[in-house]
Amino acid sequence: MSNINCANPWRGRILQIAAVIVFVIPLASRVFSTDAPSPPDYGIAMQEGWITMPDGVRLAADFYMPAGGADAEKFPVLLEYLPYRKTESRARNYSMFSYFVERGYVIARVDIRGTGNSEGRLIPYEYSDIELDDGEVVIDWLSRQDWSDGNVGMFGISWGGFNSIQLAVRNPPALKAIIAVDATEDLYQDDVHYMDGVLHLDSWEMAQDLANSRPGAPDYIIDDDNFKNRFDTEPWMLTYKNQQRDGAFWDRASARDKYDRIKIPTFHIGGWYDGYRDSLPRMLANVDAPIKAMIGAWSHAFPHDPYPNPGMEWRHEGVRWFDQWLKGKDTGIMDEPRFAVYVRDWHPPGPYLEYAPGHWRWEDGWPIDRITDRRFYPQENHTLSGQPADDTVHQLRYVPSIGMEAGGPVMWWGDVAHDQRPTDAFSLVYDSAVLESDTEILGLPKAVLKVAADATRANWFVRISDVAPDGTVTQVAGAGFNGTHRKSAREPQDVVPGEVFPLEIEMHFTSWVFPKGHRIRFAIANAQWPMMWPTPYQMTTSLHLGGADGSYIELPVVPPGNRRAPAFLPIIESPTLPGFESIDTGTSSGYGEVSSVDRNPQTGDVTLKATNTGATRFPWGTQTYREAIVHKTSDTHPENTSMIGTHRLEVTLPNRIILWEAELSFTSDFENFYYEYLRRVSENGEVVREKTWKDRIPRDFQ
Repeated sequence: MSNINCANPWRGRILQIAAVIVFVIPLASRVFSTDAPSPPDYGIAMQEGWITMPDGVRLAADFYMPAGGADAEKFPVLLEYLPYRKTESRARNYSMFSYFVERGYVIARVDIRGTGNSEGRLIPYEYSDIELDDGEVVIDWLSRQDWSDGNVGMFGISWGGFNSIQLAVRNPPALKAIIAVDATEDLYQDDVHYMDGVLHLDSWEMAQDLANSRPGAPDYIIDDDNFKNRFDTEPWMLTYKNQQRDGAFWDRASARDKYDRIKIPTFHIGGWYDGYRDSLPRMLANVDAPIKAMIGAWSHAFPHDPYPNPGMEWRHEGVRWFDQWLKGKDTGIMDEPRFAVYVRDWHPPGPYLEYAPGHWRWEDGWPIDRITDRRFYPQENHTLSGQPADDTVHQLRYVPSIGMEAGGPVMWWGDVAHDQRPTDAFSLVYDSAVLESDTEILGLPKAVLKVAADATRANWFVRISDVAPDGTVTQVAGAGFNGTHRKSAREPQDVVPGEVFPLEIEMHFTSWVFPKGHRIRFAIANAQWPMMWPTPYQMTTSLHLGGADGSYIELPVVPPGNRRAPAFLPIIESPTLPGFESIDTGTSSGYGEVSSVDRNPQTGDVTLKATNTGATRFPWGTQTYREAIVHKTSDTHPENTSMIGTHRLEVTLPNRIILWEAELSFTSDFENFYYEYLRRVSENGEVVREKTWKDRIPRDFQ
């Protein structure tokens, strides 16, 4: 095992400058009660180092260290373990980590094997055994350093939250607690590749494939080692698109059937506008170890840097959590209710929302006993009623190009949805009577349907919306279902044309207060493009109403009365790291967002374009990024759907300009998907390396 070192003298000077600046941060008062969370008694220093794996591969790490304490003082260590290039993300890391470091925690930000500045061959895909085996070694190493007190915690958002949960399942001895933000334990149904069992092609997947090919900053060494271990490795997307059904590949790191293996305390943070929020109620209901959760109004973001507002200072709760389990202090965090919920009030539809109205409330956990399921039955006249309908059948012609308003290319059933009326126009729609009082729901609404289709492949998408008196329609909840998975997502079966069968669709976790005077809308469609890939056959589906066993929805209704509320701290300003500057922040989601839609009513062809840009200035140079994605489908020939994407990332250094490019063509016909992907790297205008992958991938019940 290696000691911490600065491998590059130029980098070392950057870190020394940063340390000098942060040492002058004023310290807060030290007068706290014995059970108060750790006060900000320290400055911040940064060091760069290596952690050596048993096979000799070294993982690159930045260590954010408390400064100004006693000689030989030891601290608990918090690990964030990611493939997202620690050196180029130092501005984000320094600003966020400072809160914990000032309160007596070392933070280790480690690049996963073969990514960023770490050595070795790129991991073969997300959350492989290689990544998690290395993670156990990293945790053990961190526990045994001179500056470590032996207690390690883990935290992170998205990928960092995923592998925090996965390593909690493994229970390495030194890992004492985790915080997982915007993460899930179900890799097949919840992650971006096959949400709800339907193929999804994501901007993130394309951008990540390009990032995987790049060497570490600031040297960007392009040599045979880079070609062998990164640039020439098979794109991850090829692996994912060959795993279209649930099974062993997705089981490998999912905790959905391993809750009993989690023995350490876990804290789960989600957002109502994030696609990974469903894990919170499942974790609360199934994990026996100490557990807490909160869900607020934000999207795929940390709550101290939210979109939309309001956020909160989650790091204060994080310090209380880690103080409890890593420092042995009784902060009182376990005396509070286990679940903090931001109850959403009505707001108009998006796509933009600066502030989500609502209020915080404590709940004891999940499930919540006082919640009752209220049934609404679709009626022949397209209303919703508390009474079963008479026997009738409603038919719906499949329009493959609809759904952008209900979930665009990067929504993941999150973000702020558009007004639903354009999608509702091509859906089966059922409205309640005008509500006579405010009605709150909290949970996972359910649609129990009797359906049929006249084709062998069909997907169903259900949505709950709020219809305001002025006619605007705000999406509240929804979900999709691959009809070939009606018996099993592991062994799909074709839909039998004309056969009526039941579907039970659990919608994604939601909170909403329908105001008095509004209506509740239930809508059903067979497409949600471009978020989900369309099925290939033209068809008509049918919804069967009538009787107590006919189609209905269940809404989890919350009675009034519980006014217990947490008093979370407001967000504090975090220090910044000199030399790092965002020039162009790009889209609000960080991914390509819709810039234009072109529909040809004569041919039925639809083209959607999405773009994103970004630019950052580093101490060593400037980086610019651009992606352009073109989605196409056809209402007359849905088999001919495509996504064409181009990504360009250019780094301008004092004596070099390096350009990485990626071009993806992903198309389909009735039987297959066709994948073609190009990577290219150029230096000072000269192509250095170029590689292309092509594959024909059979449609496996998609």
